Amino acid sequence: MTESATYTPAEEKEIRATHARGETPQCPRCNVALSHRAIGGGSFGLGYSRRREWLLCKSCKRSVLFDAQRDAHVVCRYHGERGTRT
Repeated sequence: MTESATYTPAEEKEIRATHARGETPQCPRCNVALSHRAIGGGSFGLGYSRRREWLLCKSCKRSVLFDAQRDAHVVCRYHGERGTRT
């Protein structure tokens, strides 16, 4: 059986939790530190702006993309404290 090219929902949840704690997440498949890319975005007429985080594994090329604002309180070593969501 071939291995999936994406992380499982449980793996993604653990990666997001590690990132939210301000720690550098490791790829659960390769045990390699995930690299970080912040993705900003204009509202493009939507009336809001999204702030997304993209964590990539340089070894197996898997990645996880998520809204940074989704977590109620995030402290990120890349951007500092973001506060609480209202």
